[in-house]
Amino acid sequence: MALLKEKKTTVIKEYATKPNDTGSPEVQIALLTERINQLTEHFKTHAKDHHSRQGLLKLVNQRRKLLEYLKKNATNRYKLIIERLALRK
Repeated sequence: MALLKEKKTTVIKEYATKPNDTGSPEVQIALLTERINQLTEHFKTHAKDHHSRQGLLKLVNQRRKLLEYLKKNATNRYKLIIERLALRK
């Protein structure tokens, strides 16, 4: 249930801060968000898939930690990624 290569490359290109950027927090958060959305759709049809649900919780926690890091070190980049991904209401 990993992301398809085409989808992953488009997300990386969209959120990269420089060419060949795959490690910046923005790219990592965007990839995690895409994966979380994919798993959320999966649970609409497979409600009893508890093993994948545990993986989803790990992804959410990892994204939360990256967002906290960005908020602490680069507030303007944090606000921008929150707005672009529509994570907060």
